[in-house]
Amino acid sequence: MNDLDLLTAITVFVLSVLVGVEVISKVPATLHTPLMSGSNSVHGIVVIGAMLIAAESHTWLGYTLAFAAMVFGAMNVVGGYVVTDRMLEMFRARPATEKKAEKKAEE
Repeated sequence: MNDLDLLTAITVFVLSVLVGVEVISKVPATLHTPLMSGSNSVHGIVVIGAMLIAAESHTWLGYTLAFAAMVFGAMNVVGGYVVTDRMLEMFRARPATEKKAEKKAEE
C-alpha cells in the first residue's frame, strides 16, 4: 500500500466517523433502540468483511485486527437480537393469571 492509498483510506474513515456521529446525534432518544436493533444486517456485513480481511491477511497484526472485528461484530449482532427480543416482549399479551393478580393487587 503506498502513501496515497493510506491517506485516502484514512480520509474515508475520518469522514465516515464524522458523518455517522452527525447522523446519530440527530436521532431522538425514543428511536435509538428500534434503529439499533434493526441494524443487525449491517453488523453481519462487518463480520463477513472481517472474515475476508482475515483470509487476505499475511501478518499477525492483520489476523489480530480481523479477529477483533469479528468478535465485536458478532457481539453487536447478538446484542441487537437480544434488545429486539426484549422490545417485542413488551408488546406480547400477558397470561390471564397475571392480569387477575395485578387487579387484586390494585384493589
